[in-house]
Amino acid sequence: MNNFDKTAYWQDIDQAHHIHPFTDTADLNNRGTRVITSAKGVFIEDSNGKRYLDGMAGLWCVNVGYGRKELAEAAYKQMLELPYYNNFFQCANTPAIELSKVLAEITPEGLNHVFYANSGSEANDTVVRMVHQYWNLKGKPERTHIISRKNAYHGSTVAGASLGGMSGMHAQGGSLLRDVVHIDQPYWYGEGGDHTPEEFGLLTARKLEEKIEELGADRVGAFIGEPIQGAGGVIIPPSTYWPEIQRICKKYDILLIADEVICGFGRTGNWFGSETFDIKPDLMPMAKGMSSGYLPISAVMVGERVADVLINQCGEFTHGFTYSGHPAAAAVALENIRIMRDEKMVERVRDDIGPYFRKQLDTLKDHPLVGAVEAVGLIAGMPLVDDKKTRKAFDKPGTVGTICRDACVANGVISRACGDRMVLSPPLCITHDEVDEMVKRLRAALDDTAKKIGKM
Repeated sequence: MNNFDKTAYWQDIDQAHHIHPFTDTADLNNRGTRVITSAKGVFIEDSNGKRYLDGMAGLWCVNVGYGRKELAEAAYKQMLELPYYNNFFQCANTPAIELSKVLAEITPEGLNHVFYANSGSEANDTVVRMVHQYWNLKGKPERTHIISRKNAYHGSTVAGASLGGMSGMHAQGGSLLRDVVHIDQPYWYGEGGDHTPEEFGLLTARKLEEKIEELGADRVGAFIGEPIQGAGGVIIPPSTYWPEIQRICKKYDILLIADEVICGFGRTGNWFGSETFDIKPDLMPMAKGMSSGYLPISAVMVGERVADVLINQCGEFTHGFTYSGHPAAAAVALENIRIMRDEKMVERVRDDIGPYFRKQLDTLKDHPLVGAVEAVGLIAGMPLVDDKKTRKAFDKPGTVGTICRDACVANGVISRACGDRMVLSPPLCITHDEVDEMVKRLRAALDDTAKKIGKM
């Protein structure tokens, strides 16, 4: 079989049996699946031999790049020695133990305890259980409300979708968790009106205080937020936002949860987005870049305030997963962090490739569709707008973004459309030349999009 025959064979099987995540499967079956067969560095290749520069690091996760033999060898070695054993019933495995120590070293001060899961969604499910149990043990079981933000993403399980603020997910959610409420997001470019970013940051942060007072402070257990809203379109909050959020949480004695699933492990130019924005969380779910996506693993870092109660007052914490602290996944995560440390990837994002990435993306500001370039480290969002002077959005949200996403694929670069915001999150190992190539392909895709909608 030649490549095209093989592709048709795989597409037929895929269509017959595979329901894809976050996909209109009927539409996909009509269009045909893009079958990815190999990858190296920052490039992926499909079954027809076409190469794409992966501007999304898989799904925000392949931080050290594709094809790192060290990670494959770490998994292989561990699977030969101990492929699996659980962490229940007074047992542990050495990779999970060693990883716990390393995570305590690299995470912000005060986060010294780890609870393992397998995905960002599971980590956020765990957070909900911990918040409720913490307040139960503190003698305040009525503090059940968790406040989140509109357009936030915290996973797609029942708990994760409930915490998230995406209306499309809620419409399909069925019986979502009670006592999760949402306030406005700090999206100045799209929602700030005539306010300065600094004014808007304070206004949106103070929505938290308004919601607390509406519900009653004695009924609110926690606030959850991503340092930067990733799947929401890479919404970078104004500088005034997080300091005010923290002031309010402290005033009302509310637990602060920083969801680091996307921002963690070097993405923002620090190990964690909490360091970039000087956030002091009580709980910190994380995943994705923890193993660079090579094997599924996630964790919740637990601050001393919560850990002391859960460890010393709880007795049995009746929560966990069969694969919590899986030895092979933990071994890969350990090796992944070693690579990042030895190759100084985080420092390189902060001092070298991050600033260069921003500088080169800024060259797209002259494009008639690009309203702005917003970036921190190696994560960026670009709103596509109908009128740049007024920041006017297109009448049918998401239509132009989808056209641009498809144009990116046609031009050999992977960028994601979150509505009409094009987002980027390339592997941390990307070179200057590869950034140049990515921006060149993005411009070609933007040009194709503009021509298709009559803007060029």
